[in-house]
This record gives sequence, structure tokens and C-alpha cells, in this order.
Amino acid sequence: MNKSKRQALFDKLAEAIPDPKTELNYSSAFELLIAVVLSAQATDKGVNKATAKLFAVANTPETLLALGVESLKSYINSIGLYNSKAEHVIKLCDQLIRLHAGQVPETRDELEALPGVGRKTANVILNTAFGQPTIAVDTHIFRVANRTKIAIGKNVTIVEQNLDKTVPKVHKQNAHHLLILHGRYTCIARKPRCQSCVIEELCEFEDKLID
Repeated sequence: MNKSKRQALFDKLAEAIPDPKTELNYSSAFELLIAVVLSAQATDKGVNKATAKLFAVANTPETLLALGVESLKSYINSIGLYNSKAEHVIKLCDQLIRLHAGQVPETRDELEALPGVGRKTANVILNTAFGQPTIAVDTHIFRVANRTKIAIGKNVTIVEQNLDKTVPKVHKQNAHHLLILHGRYTCIARKPRCQSCVIEELCEFEDKLID
């Protein structure tokens, strides 16, 4: 996809989604971090349902650590992989207290050093909590980027690198959520809703469903 078409594509997405933001509920960088860790292989809706009860009783590293693994499990057992996630969250809280005075760090290296936090999660926190123009490539973004041809890549790392190089600067901050929301509600996996897609004329997907 050429530069001008890519610019037009993001312009149209931004017009169609004027307030792109995460659908995870949170009120602090720490709550967002925990929600994102819990969201791996889970829906935002399911995570929000669990964290609504969890954050009402524990929403700081200190209070979550005091809750302990077994009690934490009782709050998040409706979420997939909750056993391992509970272990990660408790270790994460301990590390935040010991190494970061209970504060969520604002650098990629420090974030990725936390238990349960990989590059994708770090990118989400850097972008959403701290306003950095990072792009966390999840399954939605990977699909949309390859389908539309705005950033082709065989794996999420290559797609992230290509997006980082090619997304127009004016859209860099919001690109992450624009692409996720477009992939979640329009460019869905099995039957993309091409007939109602605002970027259909710009998209270079060969198998559009427009009949």
C-alpha cells in the first residue's frame, strides 16, 4: 500500500472512530496493567466483569499482594488461565513494590521485566497509560494489517515494525486502538463486514465480501 492511500485509510478510520480507546475498565496505570495481564486469551467484557469486583477490594500493589494467590483466584476464576495469571499478578505486585516503589514503570525494559508482561502488554501500557505512540499488535491488528496491506508481516513483531515505520505521524498515537476496534467490530476474522466498511475502497484485501 502506498503512502497516500495509507494516509487516507487512517483518516477515514479516525473519522469513523472519533474516540478510540481501550474497552478495558480502569482508573489508574496499575489497574490497567493488571487488566491487560488478565486479558490474555480472554475478552475485555469478561475481564471487566472480574476486575469490577476485584478492584473494589484491592486495586494497588500492596492490597493485591496482601490478598494472596488463592484469594485472587476466587475473583478471577471466570477468566481463562486464571491459575497462572494469579501467580503472575502476585509476583508482579511484589516486584513493583520492591523495585519501583509501587509505581508502574514508564519504560519498555522495566515493564517487560515484570512477571506476566510481554512486549504486547508493555506497548499497551506505554500507549494507553503514558501516551507514547506505541502499537501493540494483537490478533485483531495482525489480521487487519495483513488483510488491508497497510503493514504485511508473517509474525506480530514484523507487523509492529512495519506499522511503526509507515503509520502517518498524525495517527500514530491512536493507531493501536483504531485498528483493534476496526478488527473487533468490522474486519472480523471469519466474515469481514466489507459491505459496511468505511475503508473498503482503500483496502487491498483480495477476498472482500461485498456481494
